[in-house]
Amino acid sequence: MTREQVEIVASRALGIFGAVFGLQALALALDQTSGLRPGAGAAMIAFLYGAILAIGLAALTRTAVRSAALTFAILYAASIVVWPFVVDDVVIVSSSPPWLYYLCTVATTAAVVALPMPWAAVYTVLVPAMYGVVRLLPTGGSASPLVALLDAMYAVILGAVVLIIVTMLRNAAKAVDVAQEAALQRYEHAVRLHATELERAKVDALVHDSVLTTLLSAAAAGSPDEQALSARMARDAIRRLDEAGAAQPAADDRMRLPVLVRRLRATLASFAAPFTVRVVNTGGVDLPSDAGEALYAAAVQAMVNSMQHADEPGRTVRRELRVRGIRTGGCVIEVSDNGVGFEVEVVPSERLGVRVSVIERMANVGGAAVIDSTPGLGTTVSLAWPAGMEGHR
Repeated sequence: MTREQVEIVASRALGIFGAVFGLQALALALDQTSGLRPGAGAAMIAFLYGAILAIGLAALTRTAVRSAALTFAILYAASIVVWPFVVDDVVIVSSSPPWLYYLCTVATTAAVVALPMPWAAVYTVLVPAMYGVVRLLPTGGSASPLVALLDAMYAVILGAVVLIIVTMLRNAAKAVDVAQEAALQRYEHAVRLHATELERAKVDALVHDSVLTTLLSAAAAGSPDEQALSARMARDAIRRLDEAGAAQPAADDRMRLPVLVRRLRATLASFAAPFTVRVVNTGGVDLPSDAGEALYAAAVQAMVNSMQHADEPGRTVRRELRVRGIRTGGCVIEVSDNGVGFEVEVVPSERLGVRVSVIERMANVGGAAVIDSTPGLGTTVSLAWPAGMEGHR
């Protein structure tokens, strides 16, 4: 329930009230026209019923509803004021009250729709009181004070009920709107925090993968081949830093799994340590671009970690890269070696290579990373997208 919905319901209810009560009073209005000054009855009917029609059209089109309601409320009050001055034959009100009485509830409802609550309350009391005064006059039927009071009080009570109901609904809708706005603001704040955290994780991963790894490699390079490798890594780091400032791919961009495999093979060509590559069921597999980029970066980092930490003096380490397509929209990449291994539970939280470059990177795109390592037996890093595909065969 919103304030707009309340106003729509109130305006349409006013249109219905106007049509019902207008039809109820039409026969009497036509009958009493003969006792009014020439043209006065026709003019009052034309103005008031034209305003009722305008309210109905405004309610259907949701256009200028308040203006139409306010116009009717003003015309009705003016009709009450001029009624004693346009009656030529009091016989017309001897057996029936002035036909305006049947539209009094429509007028008070129109005031509730068109005016602020304090002014609507004044109108709801004042206009029926004006009718009660007219009812006491000969041109209003010379009713007894009790009858005039009862007629006026009846109109006041009906108008007050409408005023109370609409005011309660408006206040409730306002509270809902305020709560919704506060919730949207909290959600927007949370989204900004989440986006900031994602950006921080990307920057941490980029710095670790490209810059820090390159600096460590350059510091340890002793032979010409190692120095050349460090130079290539430096060029690649600069390129990746430049690409980080470019526009991000759109959410609906796609990456075919064979393209991802070719990129991984091209990266392996620059590594000093050999990897055995096994590819299964990659044809026809289509991944979101951000998921493909995360798989690529996490796999490269896992291979770099293997080259940096898996070797053991006097022992040849075998390394494998396995890529499996899962149906048409899933993928599992495994990077494994039979090196020294390590205990995953004791890896310090500040080690970005595992926490940020692999685990958080996959989690940020809806994937998962599982690291299985045993000291002395080797390590396997499983990267899956979407999450839950890790054990799928």
